[in-house]
Amino acid sequence: MKPDPLRLAERGFAGLRVVGDVHGDARAFDAAAAGAEAANLFLVQLGDLTDGGPDSPGVLRRIFALMDQGRGLFILGNHEHKLRRALLGAKLRGTLEGLETTLTQLAAAPDGEALRTRLIDDIARAPAWLHRGATFFVHAAYHPAMLHNAPPADAGARRVEPPVTRALYGQVAGGNRADGYPERLLHWLDTVPAGLTIYCGHDTRSTDGRPLRLRGRLGGEAIFVDTGAGKGGHLSWIDLPL
Repeated sequence: MKPDPLRLAERGFAGLRVVGDVHGDARAFDAAAAGAEAANLFLVQLGDLTDGGPDSPGVLRRIFALMDQGRGLFILGNHEHKLRRALLGAKLRGTLEGLETTLTQLAAAPDGEALRTRLIDDIARAPAWLHRGATFFVHAAYHPAMLHNAPPADAGARRVEPPVTRALYGQVAGGNRADGYPERLLHWLDTVPAGLTIYCGHDTRSTDGRPLRLRGRLGGEAIFVDTGAGKGGHLSWIDLPL
């Protein structure tokens, strides 16, 4: 079996909690984190911590506290990658999807400058994907190259190139939907091998408010954990035993 990169058992954890896109919903994320701590679960957040909700600084304080305590981490999402570029002064194009709200909240926060400094450092080295046994964690979508290669150590600080492009943005069709968002495909699901489960976010694909589970042609599965937190929906998480 592939070695556990998180060493959860030897560190005394009972399992892990996989948390979907937060998008600034600090109250919900506080509840997810508090519940994980009470159950002695390591927390893996699937990216898109900020942009859209009422309190992105609060979300950041909580994830940084978890990281400092060795109790959690976040996977690199497209919103983190874009936020870091904005903090460094880059002029961004396209739909900003709540980024201006996050920047305004950071400017108003008493610890905003400290949060900005830490964001620049921590986004740069956030993992673009994480493979642990029969589970695989990525923000947007899987690519077979990820199964045999570690992500770049500085993926959050680099120009996005394959397969990190797939990890952050998913499989795009090249056009936009009626709501203006890019059309994203799920053909990648058919490349997931049997016995492997992908936990991802990025798209709110659920129609009943619960994480959506789909199986590909090879027998592998994907579980879409984004249920719309910070975007009119709610935050979801899944607990996995060791």
